[in-house]
Amino acid sequence: MEFEKLDSAKQAMIENYLDLLLEKNNELNLTAIKSKSEGMILHIEDSLSALPYFEDSPEGLYGDIGTGGGVPGIPLAIASGRKTLLVDSSKKKMKAVSEILTKLGLQEQISVCDLRVEELALQKREKFSVITARALARMGSLLELTSPLLRYEGLFIALKGNLDDDELLSAKKVEKMVGMVCISNDPVVSFENMNRHIVCYRKKGKEKIKLPRRSGMAQRNPLF
Repeated sequence: MEFEKLDSAKQAMIENYLDLLLEKNNELNLTAIKSKSEGMILHIEDSLSALPYFEDSPEGLYGDIGTGGGVPGIPLAIASGRKTLLVDSSKKKMKAVSEILTKLGLQEQISVCDLRVEELALQKREKFSVITARALARMGSLLELTSPLLRYEGLFIALKGNLDDDELLSAKKVEKMVGMVCISNDPVVSFENMNRHIVCYRKKGKEKIKLPRRSGMAQRNPLF
């Protein structure tokens, strides 16, 4: 388990984050998790399963899109030590996460953004070295959304459940259009018998279509 490999200071910080997330969840629905023991498995260990893949990305800015209450972004930011931007279009959630980061003293390392991903791409095109997304959208849509944000050789890490062949086939067609290449697709050691995969894509070229499209188009009218 990746959590056990971290030093004691990082372990304590991540546990403090989970405590604050559960406390804030009493005011605002940030997670369906209700207990710390459940959160350590379904949020922390699941998030940190992506940590080894960070070694294959260039140095630089990390972004977590559709972050919600800060998962997997905050655990991965603490563990990796990377400068991080958490992205979610919910202003209420980002305000709550910002308050958590302030209590943890992490506001200098980790910042929040309440824009849609397409809007962010207009401001921070090719600024990210690594991006994660967990349970956010179909893979083809995620490739379209993340490609304009990633620098050359940057890495997109998707934490996916219930990944089927049709979704991967559609994503394969999108890859060629957005300059991305799939470099790995690994099953995750099961947490509570969950069907989990980590799929990694590397930015290898320019998009063949103009991106970003209008907000929401990647999900409502996917390329494939």
